[in-house]
Amino acid sequence: MPTDFHSTPPAPAGAARLEAGDGPSEPVTRTWTALFGLVWFGYWMANLVPLQLLLPQQLEAIDPVSKVHDFAVVNAVSGVVALAALPVCGALCDRSRSRFGRRRLWLGAGTLVLAAGLTVTGQQTTVTGVTVAWAAAMLGLSAATAGLTAVIADRVPISQRGVVSSAIYGPQALGVVTGIAVVSAFALSPGSSYAVIAVVLVGCAVPFLARYRDPADSSEPPLRLRALLASMGRSLRNRDFAWAFGGRLLVNLANSLGVCYTLYFLTDDLKVADPAGSLLACTTVYLLAGILATAVAGVLSDRLGRRRIFVALAALLQAAAGFLLASFPNLTVTLVTSALMGAGFGAYMSVDQALITQVLPDAASRAQDLGIMNIGSVIPPALAPLIASLIITSDRGYPVLFALVGATAAVGALLVYRVRCVR
Repeated sequence: MPTDFHSTPPAPAGAARLEAGDGPSEPVTRTWTALFGLVWFGYWMANLVPLQLLLPQQLEAIDPVSKVHDFAVVNAVSGVVALAALPVCGALCDRSRSRFGRRRLWLGAGTLVLAAGLTVTGQQTTVTGVTVAWAAAMLGLSAATAGLTAVIADRVPISQRGVVSSAIYGPQALGVVTGIAVVSAFALSPGSSYAVIAVVLVGCAVPFLARYRDPADSSEPPLRLRALLASMGRSLRNRDFAWAFGGRLLVNLANSLGVCYTLYFLTDDLKVADPAGSLLACTTVYLLAGILATAVAGVLSDRLGRRRIFVALAALLQAAAGFLLASFPNLTVTLVTSALMGAGFGAYMSVDQALITQVLPDAASRAQDLGIMNIGSVIPPALAPLIASLIITSDRGYPVLFALVGATAAVGALLVYRVRCVR
């Protein structure tokens, strides 16, 4: 079994608190990076295809009059679940003791729960059923994410984290496009669509799970709620950690506000003849721009040893997309802004993930602190539909929604420059 699939051994008790930026020195191989990216391809498809296509279609079929409100409720409930689950799963991941290892245990178990949640969601015929099933799926996603993101800090040298972060966010739009294309090309029913995505999810995770190995035990003490809350408080009192978290939260919220109601925007506001086809076109443009920007930004960031400038410029690119669509809402501009949004978000997240791993306050609680950071990635897609629904159903409509996208991304860019410990 290749040595690069074995993470470094746990530090002795006396060295539990390392500098946040300290990390392994042995580089990961291209095979490691490719298999790691494959896992994320499956996770992006499992998370975002339902959010952008399947859930809106399913809720429209169940309750067409209240579809906007229903979609907001479903995402709000799943957001609350993820908000509680992410830091707890991260803390438990740090403390797990298993012959399968800490990270692999949570990745594997989370994958199975997420796949089961997807399958059950596709069988629901009521809003309540969809809400409960999707919340269960998000619980699995939170568990798996705890293991996946901690692997970077455990195994990847700082000099490679831009490239490896690109392997996380590069497959994002590709996963969405592939999922939407398969569902559309084969005219799958809701139940079949969710089931196919669940199978792809498991298939993408298995190769990495089969080869990766990490320490089977942990020196961390048992988890206690008071200790967890105190540890989270210490992390958030670290200024660089807090500014990085705030920037990630706002930029992800901006992106989520910009894409969460795209299908309804194309259907109800622009009134295009083929909303699903137009959504696929927009997502494809987003994909191509995102892949290019992700690869370029990650490599340049590693070579130049700079993070903040790339993160800030990428956030401003998303801000420009929001303001442009607010001013000129038509299909052509929607395609242009899809490219800007895809490029901006891909570049932002690829470099921001590398930046995040360099502001972790305590090397002994990486998964827990990354669980807090993951709130900034997982909560915005859940919160955005609730915020957007309030705007869409008022007399302000989509232009104000897209202007909010621009303003939110711009503020997120400013917060990045409050981080001082990373160039």
